[in-house]
Amino acid sequence: MAHLLELPQRMQFDQQLWVRVTVIENVYRLFGTVGAAFEITAIMTAIVLIFLVRGRGSTFYWTLVGAILLLLAFASWIMFVAPMNEEFGRWLTNPVPDDWTRYRNQWEYSHAASAFIKLFGLSSLVISVLVETPKMRSIHKAQG
Repeated sequence: MAHLLELPQRMQFDQQLWVRVTVIENVYRLFGTVGAAFEITAIMTAIVLIFLVRGRGSTFYWTLVGAILLLLAFASWIMFVAPMNEEFGRWLTNPVPDDWTRYRNQWEYSHAASAFIKLFGLSSLVISVLVETPKMRSIHKAQG
């Protein structure tokens, strides 16, 4: 979400500022370690939840959709962002290419798309809890 929220301002950066912040100073360096740990944990947790709620109708399906979307966001990072990160590594020792905006655009817009996919994934997981909640209240009232 940080990338998405920063997108409008970052797209106004000139080449020198964008490359300095993103490539040279690498303000996102912890995203690759700490962020990756959170992302993998979220995906694994969602997969565990799928097994925990199997047989629970719509709760299961909403959980499944949420997990699939989290996996899709990760796959999109592997396909579209990781290659740009690799390319940016070359910029540390080589000149920045004239068509640098092509790389910037793929990096920035891929992060934005991933943020939306994750938002829908999280929303699906929240809905999976909400569709279960009225059922649980009814069960507790009947037992109470």
